[in-house]
Amino acid sequence: MRFIKVNLRFLNVWSIFSFLFVLGIIFSNLLVFTSLFQAPSENWEHIKEYLLADYIKNTLLLITFTGTFTFLIGTSLAWLISFYDFPLRNFYKLAFILPLAIPTYIGAYTYTGLLNYTGIVQSSLRNYLNYQVNPKLFDIMNIGGAVFIFTLFLLPYVYTIVSSFFQNQSSSLIETARLLGRKPLNILLTILLPLARPAIIGGVSLVVLEVLNDYGVVKYFGITTFSTAIFKSWFGMGDIDSAIRLAASLLIIVFFILTLEKMVRGRKRFDSSTSKLRPITLQKLSGYKALLAFTYSFLIFSLSFLIPILQLLYWSLITYNNVLNNKFWQLLVNSISVALVATCTIVFASVIVANFQRISGTKLSKAYAKITTFGYSIPGAVIAIGVMVLFISLDRKLFWFYNIVNPESAELVLSMSLAMLIFAYVIRFLAIGFNSVQTGFEKIGKKFFEASRTLGMTTTKTFFKIDLPMLKPALVGGFVLAFVDVLKELPLTLILRPFNFDTLATKVYQYASDEMIPEAGVPSLIIIVVSLISIFLLNKMIMKEEG
Repeated sequence: MRFIKVNLRFLNVWSIFSFLFVLGIIFSNLLVFTSLFQAPSENWEHIKEYLLADYIKNTLLLITFTGTFTFLIGTSLAWLISFYDFPLRNFYKLAFILPLAIPTYIGAYTYTGLLNYTGIVQSSLRNYLNYQVNPKLFDIMNIGGAVFIFTLFLLPYVYTIVSSFFQNQSSSLIETARLLGRKPLNILLTILLPLARPAIIGGVSLVVLEVLNDYGVVKYFGITTFSTAIFKSWFGMGDIDSAIRLAASLLIIVFFILTLEKMVRGRKRFDSSTSKLRPITLQKLSGYKALLAFTYSFLIFSLSFLIPILQLLYWSLITYNNVLNNKFWQLLVNSISVALVATCTIVFASVIVANFQRISGTKLSKAYAKITTFGYSIPGAVIAIGVMVLFISLDRKLFWFYNIVNPESAELVLSMSLAMLIFAYVIRFLAIGFNSVQTGFEKIGKKFFEASRTLGMTTTKTFFKIDLPMLKPALVGGFVLAFVDVLKELPLTLILRPFNFDTLATKVYQYASDEMIPEAGVPSLIIIVVSLISIFLLNKMIMKEEG
């Protein structure tokens, strides 16, 4: 009886809703694995024998080389910004985050348009320099080109995490090494990189997961990976069984990567708890060293942000008359409305689960929190498969009810609605809202909550009157981040959108697929501008809190 009382103490609206949210996440992903225990189709036997090896090889090549290059470039930029003073350093400190505003598929379309035969690069060489160049030299529609695109637009993941880690280190470590005569490169290799290993692995892991999630780049470049194979099996062959098996295989790879990350990071923690933290004194660079630092920074900034933005602006100026019509405004309404509904749901679910964890502190609530953040690690195509199977199953079970409401009802109701797409968005991006809300709860602590409860106020009233006003910055941060990610999401939207329902992301993809890349400029710029606004808002909030 005592055991029952202990558990019933936390049986309230927070625990019930948390259970429901977590149950949806578990079922939608668990159903993906059920296909492994069923008899395979003939298509699957063909895929397994002739194609699966290529999917694995191409996927491993992409994540290995992209992870390596983002580590090298992202860490080197973080090192420059954190420890040296050179021309325009303060500008580059923020500028290196900006490529995150450009989705990888938009970057791929932009660079293809720049470098193809009729693009500005080859045209300029022919028309102004009278130089006939071999077009193959500028062909990036291959694995090497995909690595180039992924590296440019995903390196901010490594840069932001590693630079934040560097700037929070004790300056005494660096100063001592300098006094002992260590050279800058030696300090980086023997002191900073070992210390920053957890941050580096964390950043590279995010990059790898984003590469696994991608569909737009690899599809446009004609690279066969698990994402393209899932789409081909489902839409090309009409074989949902093979698509589910491919999704399960990709999910196993994700599990392996996450497990490997934990093993590599181990239990080691590197911090400065025994050292007095002082701001790091920047070492001023002069002469050719300052020039090299500036040139390297400008090169990366230009390739990853400035050049793509200028190209998109040019395309927008020459095509806006054809693009901005009534259909486009409907497209914009579709994108904003579905992103708003999904984001509000994400923030609501995040508050429920995070507050339940805070007020209960049980192992169950902590398990809920871990499951909640798991969705962001799963590629969008895998989530789409799981959600589709779940909703089709629900439709079949509820068909009797549909017939009562409407005798002429179709069998598939939920799985042909926006509800399925929004549900998938929530699973995919719940971690973003949850992490922001959880950080907010950690900052406000529990003393006000406990004081309110001592005075006899219920948990729910305490939340609305005490916690919610102090939680607003975290809610805004989580909302902005989730909204932008939903707006940019491509694989989920392509698979789960209702018939004739397009968003900005799917329209950009459609323009590129139809070889109308210049027309993709306007919708691409809208996505990027919204992303940029979110980056500046969040940066302003962070500076305000630190100041």
